[in-house]
Amino acid sequence: MESMDRMLLSSWYDVHSTVPSSYVQLPENRPGKVVSSLHEPIPVIDLGERHRPHLTKQILKASQEYGFFQVINHGVSHDLMDETLNIFKEFHGMPPKEKINECSKDPNGNFKIYTSGENYKKNATHYWKDSLIHPCPPSGENFQYWPEKPSNYREIVGKYSREMNRLTLEILEILCEGLGLEPRYFCGGLCENPSLAAHHYPPCPQPSLTLGLAKHKDPTIITILLQDKEVEGLQVLKDGTWIAVAPIPNAFVVNIGLLLQIISNGRLAGVEHRAVTNSSIARTSVVYFVYPSFESNIEPAQALLKGSNTPPLYKSITCREFRANFYQKGPKVEEDLQ
Repeated sequence: MESMDRMLLSSWYDVHSTVPSSYVQLPENRPGKVVSSLHEPIPVIDLGERHRPHLTKQILKASQEYGFFQVINHGVSHDLMDETLNIFKEFHGMPPKEKINECSKDPNGNFKIYTSGENYKKNATHYWKDSLIHPCPPSGENFQYWPEKPSNYREIVGKYSREMNRLTLEILEILCEGLGLEPRYFCGGLCENPSLAAHHYPPCPQPSLTLGLAKHKDPTIITILLQDKEVEGLQVLKDGTWIAVAPIPNAFVVNIGLLLQIISNGRLAGVEHRAVTNSSIARTSVVYFVYPSFESNIEPAQALLKGSNTPPLYKSITCREFRANFYQKGPKVEEDLQ
């Protein structure tokens, strides 16, 4: 059986002039035609907007029409954003065995480095990326298992995680206002179990045949993405067309997750998206996934059902059950909940 250090894409991608057969996507899944972000831009929202009702309306509209938006003037230091992206580039540039060692301290196995996807050995088709993922709860729990290399990883990523928690609560409070929920509806259990992922997409010799990440919706409340400033890769599906999401310096990309779709009783919707590759330059992205505690009940908010003629569109389910079903059934999990 091949060891993980040899399986990591970053260990061998540059020795091939063509894409290995297991990385070649079926024709219907290949990148194909994409609408330029110049013709169909994802909404960009200024969180420094002082007129709160206008800001709330903008975020709610973007969440309903696209399921995605970018935010600027969000209060996160630009230096911290650069340092965070660079620390993950440095991590993915370390020798394979060193990366694996840094992710092997947690006895529960919640800190992982993997290639393609977490089920690499079961998947017939693979994806052109390596990933690091680990929990980063606001409580600081399990901090002792975080990577110690690069040397300032814990300091920078810890600071970044705290800023992401703050930004998450700010965005969700605005969404609550737009939906008609209590401003602090998501404080506590519904946001207390976030995780952080850093995806690394090396240059690919035949990007038209591959994907970095399959088409999917996120099983989260919301997701906040820090894109590489210089490299496009994220694409969003809207009205049957793939739209490229151009990186905006010092902006974050925010998308609605399936859990928020359930809580909003379908007023907000998770949207399919994917990552593509390119032949000339590596791309690194940092993703902050906002999850509830495993025991949290996920169901349409009662405040949205009272006094309306809209019945609940989804059954109640614990976050633990939802995530298990999501990873087992993929997109079909939505049908099971209705």
